[in-house]
Amino acid sequence: MPDPVIASVGASPLGRTDLPGRDLFSVALAEAFDDLPDPADIVEAVYVGNQSETYEHQIMQGTLLAEWAGLRHVPAERVEGCAAAGALALRHAVKDVRNGEHEAVLACGVEKMTSAGTSGATDALSAAFDRAIEQRSGITAPSQYALLGQRYLHETDATERDLAEIAVKNHANAARNPRAQFPKEIDVATVLESDPVAPPLKLYDCAPVGDGAAAVLVTTAEMAADLDQPQVRVAGSGASANNIAVAERDMTDIAGARIAAETAYDEAGIDAEAVDIAEVHDAFTVCEALLAEAAGFAPAGTGYQSYQPPAERADGWTDVQLSPSGGLKARGHPIGATGLLQALEAYEQLTGAAGDRAVEDAETALLLNEGGVADAVTVGHVLTTAEAP
Repeated sequence: MPDPVIASVGASPLGRTDLPGRDLFSVALAEAFDDLPDPADIVEAVYVGNQSETYEHQIMQGTLLAEWAGLRHVPAERVEGCAAAGALALRHAVKDVRNGEHEAVLACGVEKMTSAGTSGATDALSAAFDRAIEQRSGITAPSQYALLGQRYLHETDATERDLAEIAVKNHANAARNPRAQFPKEIDVATVLESDPVAPPLKLYDCAPVGDGAAAVLVTTAEMAADLDQPQVRVAGSGASANNIAVAERDMTDIAGARIAAETAYDEAGIDAEAVDIAEVHDAFTVCEALLAEAAGFAPAGTGYQSYQPPAERADGWTDVQLSPSGGLKARGHPIGATGLLQALEAYEQLTGAAGDRAVEDAETALLLNEGGVADAVTVGHVLTTAEAP
């Protein structure tokens, strides 16, 4: 079977913008194809990750963005999985190339969240909850994740200060990332003294609302070589769905993420020890702690130590560096594009294009992108350099 690789990436600016979603996509596409032939000359299919049509009152995003890319008469689909939509789009593209159906597939994601305002975005995100069990209570995404946070602090030695340290680490990473929505450093006091949102979470424990788009070109290794593009191999891909309602699953064992990661590891022929960097779905600081454990990087109850240098973490931790981009917390979280922004970061890290935030000698990356609350759906990908085993 053909070996799928990422051959190019691009993104729009992240944050609040007056541009509509289709124009944000155009910016991302232009970067991805800056030194490539016209998309119409090579792209054979398009998958678009998009969380909600409510922000711009627009469905048919697959067809719309294919048109905006100058593509006609190619398969074009919108992929939906709440915040995992971008990674699902990437997964579909990878499967198409691996199965020999296409040689070049465009996976892209876009969200124009700020058009709905904070209350509108909160309402749109709540549509990912079980309507019969959760939505009617008026519960919100921050309050759902606060339940996970409360339980995690109860079951482990983690403190609110540890969660704040995770935010500080990710802001420090974002300060070296020219793509970040919040490229600024903060201190622990800033986090702990920020406005309460839902205990134990405060404002600086939460990823921001923002607009953005990302584009990832998946091709065969042969096509990437013909295009003279740096390539990163998609060595493994996994996905898992869990119950939607938080009350119907274990709050501190993110089983869907564990299964998605293990599936990707098995397909890649590696284990967690081989991963140098990981972009995880830190929509809230407690998520990084939980996902570090689910991915096999940390023993149960110690994932909150992700901000510490590897030598200072508990026994059983790997040497992985988490969220070098700044994560959702500081790089930004334009929902449908998030999974592809993770892929973009890994591509830049593994091809030597990460600049000041580069993780030395990084060869293998894990991406974990979630939809719904925690692991209602999780998609994992393992990316490696062409030279990696």
